[in-house]
Amino acid sequence: MASPLARERQQRPQDGPPAPAGRGGGSGATHEVTNQPPPLAPYDAADDAALLEGLRREGAGWAEEQVRRLGELAGGPEAQEWAEQANRHEPELRTHDRYGHRIDEVDFHPSWHDLMRTAVGEGLAGAPWADERPGAHVARTAGGLVWGHTDAGHMCPVSMTYAAVPALRAQPDLAAVYEPLLAGRTYEPGLRVPAEKPGLLAGMGMTEKQGGSDVRTNTTTATPTAEPGVYTLRGHKWFTSAPMCDVFLVLAQAPGGLSCFLVPRVLPDGSRNPFRIQRLKDKLGNRSNASCEPEFDGTVAWLVGPEGRGVKTIIEMVNCTRLDCVMMSAALMRKTLVEAGHHARHRRAFGALLADQPLMRNVLADLALESEAATTLTLRLAGAADRAVRGDAAETAFRRIATAVGKYWVTKRGPAFTAEALECLGGNGYVEESGMPRHYREAPVLSIWEGSGNVNALDVLRAVGREPGTAEALFAELELARGADARLDAAVTRLKNELVEASPLRARRLVELMALTLQASLLVRHAPSSVADAFCATRLGGDWGHCFGTLPDSADVTGILARALPGTV
Repeated sequence: MASPLARERQQRPQDGPPAPAGRGGGSGATHEVTNQPPPLAPYDAADDAALLEGLRREGAGWAEEQVRRLGELAGGPEAQEWAEQANRHEPELRTHDRYGHRIDEVDFHPSWHDLMRTAVGEGLAGAPWADERPGAHVARTAGGLVWGHTDAGHMCPVSMTYAAVPALRAQPDLAAVYEPLLAGRTYEPGLRVPAEKPGLLAGMGMTEKQGGSDVRTNTTTATPTAEPGVYTLRGHKWFTSAPMCDVFLVLAQAPGGLSCFLVPRVLPDGSRNPFRIQRLKDKLGNRSNASCEPEFDGTVAWLVGPEGRGVKTIIEMVNCTRLDCVMMSAALMRKTLVEAGHHARHRRAFGALLADQPLMRNVLADLALESEAATTLTLRLAGAADRAVRGDAAETAFRRIATAVGKYWVTKRGPAFTAEALECLGGNGYVEESGMPRHYREAPVLSIWEGSGNVNALDVLRAVGREPGTAEALFAELELARGADARLDAAVTRLKNELVEASPLRARRLVELMALTLQASLLVRHAPSSVADAFCATRLGGDWGHCFGTLPDSADVTGILARALPGTV
């Protein structure tokens, strides 16, 4: 049965709100609905100049038709309804079947499977690893930026599947079996022998309750068996997503130290591997996705990489998932900006459309600057990842530092951004039916997942201090914009001075300046002058307040809005 919202969408004309109720004594006589915007869907989630320009610039222009098609699907009523239903009907844990047998399965609403089937089929999971075309990873990131307009929760297993491949390559014999299936485009839910399925999903289990991001304190043990490379695990993980994946990369203490292991849910003989789900996490957001606490007791696992090198092995996975945190933050920014712009185009207050009110235009333009900067940086990071995979040493060094910088900053900006976009809808935005509360609850997890702000900021200092070439790669990128804007040049000079005195106490300050100079350099080189000048004046020049909507009089608000939200000008 369709939800009330679905029925309303089916009944409501697409070009405007419902017709006013008739007069008289009927139950709806006083319920005349006016001054409400029509539904946003259908809309084109790929109708974003910054995204399409970045797609072409980073070497994946060949994927534009596919990205545009996916954008129309993402903004369509059906996909938007999938997202709503997947979050309204949350996953349910079934520890036992009706006969009392332990099964440890999670049931999802059919809409979850529709989202997953589309994401995997469109190549947003492991497909780029099987695609030899330059720009394949950029195309996948652009696809995520538009498909992220639906639901963020299902993108968690999609992201981990993508990220598992480079880590698994540390063990070539395992990669030979599993990589082609992780890189496939077939989504098949349900647990059975992984090698017998046409496509696989991968999850990850690193954190434990006593350590969190400090994974070296893990207490899960790995005991070697008589079979080389095969161990049994015993322990309890605090956060593991998503439990219905086929295989997991897990950290555990082997005799030689913390090591990385591959754990399948079903063993090659068809029996269930012990993976006892104690509970599903009751999370702030990301509620369509199941995160769990599993217990391992005699759980069979295969070693990935050498003993004692677990962090080094799994960091390849983290580099990819950190990029996806940036991607999803940028997608949420763009989605909520589009929602805010749509509302402002149709809502009147104090005698004029909100989109014509000077202060609202300032807010929307300021949000548009932040969104474009996030999208542009995301695609630059994807380009670096694509070229690093293909052996470019300079891009590898840039990716190492810039991804951590972007992960820290863009994900930090997400919650404030979505809160401001929600406020553009006023009280309507605070109501669940608008969808904005869901986006707002989603935003913080992207800063927490794959290392919170402090972890990423300190990781940047670690890269600068221990990995030669990373700082040089960042400054080489910034040098490409030298002379284009005096405020940017001055900020780069400040950054160099800050780096000389870098300390853990000042890590956040340093990484913030890195992020802003990197975003500004990209906009100065690639964005229209209206965007680049306003960004440099506010984020680097200090002509800005402490909230969105405080652009100076000199900002070309009309030019910014014409690029980001053409319908508002």
